[in-house]
Amino acid sequence: MPIISTEDNYLTVLNLFTTDTPAHQEQLLTEMGKIVDAAAYEGWISSTVHAGQDSPGTANLIQWRSGEDLQKRYSGEEFKHRTLPVFREITTAIRLLQNEIVFTQTHPSLGGRVEVSPDRDDYTAIEVYRVGEADQADLLKLLGEGQNWLVDVPGYRSHSVFRGLRAMFVEGAFAVVYSQWDSKDSYDAFRTLAPEAKPEPRRANDERIAELTVERDANTYRVVHTRAAGQ
Repeated sequence: MPIISTEDNYLTVLNLFTTDTPAHQEQLLTEMGKIVDAAAYEGWISSTVHAGQDSPGTANLIQWRSGEDLQKRYSGEEFKHRTLPVFREITTAIRLLQNEIVFTQTHPSLGGRVEVSPDRDDYTAIEVYRVGEADQADLLKLLGEGQNWLVDVPGYRSHSVFRGLRAMFVEGAFAVVYSQWDSKDSYDAFRTLAPEAKPEPRRANDERIAELTVERDANTYRVVHTRAAGQ
């Protein structure tokens, strides 16, 4: 199963698709599954498909050896003339985000290992933060090191922070948080906690994040399929 780790030098691509109906989400999952099962690209490491929960959509977490390998994929005739047109027909928005992992943290029970697999029952949240380029480094610290208190939040399993490098269909600098929870209830309780009920470290951290963030959006997911090179 794929592992998210700061010790790897992989380029992590998060392809995020939104759509308007559950039926279109199923179409997206079918198309993505076909691509993942046929993948044999130079430099491709793994792909893990996620099904949207709160809103219709999908996410594909893809690990590549390098940006050069990914660019060969993007430059290919199949990607330009089949893959993108098919997805455009059934999506309301497409974002192809290239990232480097800069921080991971897990609940102590997981031993520092962030695993991504349909064999697990994680309730996963993916949050995208748009930020001014000059503030990106500060935001990354707040999203990562600034949230060490998360280990005490009920239902928390892990969170990983990515620095956005470049993207298709996204303007400006960005950061991504990929977090795992034991249930929808625990994630919703964490996300909707009233400001006055937050412990001081979290309240101060959240306020500073809000100051630096230009725009934030999120969706929640279940992992439904994965495949790695050689499988």
